[in-house]
Amino acid sequence: MDLDFNEEQEMLRQTVQQLCTDHAPLSVVRAMEDDPIGFPSTLWKHMGDLGLIGLMLPEEYGGAAQSSIEGAILYEELGRSLAPTPHFVSAVISGSSLLHAGSDAQKQAWLPKIAAGEAILTPAWLEPKGGFGPQGIQLKAVLKGDRYRLNGSKQHVAFAAAATRLLVLVRSGAGEHDIDLLLVDPKAPGVTLTQQYSLAADTQYKVEFKDVSVAAADRIGSAGSGWSTWDAVMRDGIILLAAQAIGGAQRALEITVQYAQERKQFDKPLGAFQAIAHYLADASATVDGGTTLAYEAAWARAAGKPVADRLAAMAKLFACQTYRDVTAMAQQVYGGMGFTIDCDIQLYFRRAKQLHLTWWDSRYLEELIAADVLDAGRPVRLSDDGRKTFETPPQPNPRGVRSRKELEKDLAEHANQRGRCKPLGAAHQP
Repeated sequence: MDLDFNEEQEMLRQTVQQLCTDHAPLSVVRAMEDDPIGFPSTLWKHMGDLGLIGLMLPEEYGGAAQSSIEGAILYEELGRSLAPTPHFVSAVISGSSLLHAGSDAQKQAWLPKIAAGEAILTPAWLEPKGGFGPQGIQLKAVLKGDRYRLNGSKQHVAFAAAATRLLVLVRSGAGEHDIDLLLVDPKAPGVTLTQQYSLAADTQYKVEFKDVSVAAADRIGSAGSGWSTWDAVMRDGIILLAAQAIGGAQRALEITVQYAQERKQFDKPLGAFQAIAHYLADASATVDGGTTLAYEAAWARAAGKPVADRLAAMAKLFACQTYRDVTAMAQQVYGGMGFTIDCDIQLYFRRAKQLHLTWWDSRYLEELIAADVLDAGRPVRLSDDGRKTFETPPQPNPRGVRSRKELEKDLAEHANQRGRCKPLGAAHQP
């Protein structure tokens, strides 16, 4: 992996930094908290003018056709500044879904508008009491003739009030993967938006559908292909979220180091106390490691490496945990003041926790990584013999993600195979 950025990539970073400084300072971030729209129009307009909205979309649709490395640079800087923008839901998730499975007519109709910032699409995915997997999709879509009729609800739909279309995951059959993606007008009869208030104070809505009629022509991809499209798009998107998380962790660490140098207690800076200094040292090592992992995942995706999916999950898992840990440590360094609204660190702390819980949380990511490790028979380190592979890798699970009991059973079997566990009853043998 090449860890050096070329001149164009450094220019991109400087452009995004200046844009965020000019149009998304923390005063704007505060002003946008719990705002019904959720992002400043001037920031969004300038992102479109600079070609940042369509950064990773193909040139034929008005994009810049850049790779996930450039995307990671963009998101690292957005994470540092906490810039509120619908870029991820519109240009990344919705735009990639259209690219992955949309018809030529759908691509021509929507992608140029998305790239220019003229249209905003946002996914309606999560449901009350539903999980992150396909079983969590229960909003029913019944096809009659050439139209679907939708009934159900979605929650945590980002920027729904500003959206031109909702990208709705619906259940169209009884099978686990009988899921489709539909483009739905949020102003259509039967659609109701109710703003939700979150820990990060970002803009989210509960969206209820009551006998909403949607044309079959607004389905993205073939019937029953919705989950495979969604899963593929998410595996790309979480790489950018890893970069966003690590950017936030970097900035949180920087302002905490500055505070530890300036704040004095007992006639010396806080950073002169060994406990505080070691907190900051540990955080610095973790943030650097997370930065490397996020860019390794971006590089692997850009280079078409097969390991990219595994690295993507690892990067999101590690970066978000790092973001949470660093901001929690920072709160302790600041003391009680760190929890006050006027203190900047609480902005990072709340967003770290929110990002950790959304767009595939730790448990779901751990299941993805564990399934890859076990089902693919990945190398494991033995106590004496160096690196080896499992003699008998577990059979691939058709669902792609194993249950916790299945994972525990496989781990126990492999521990026996490696000689780390004795057979049942062996402990009582002489």
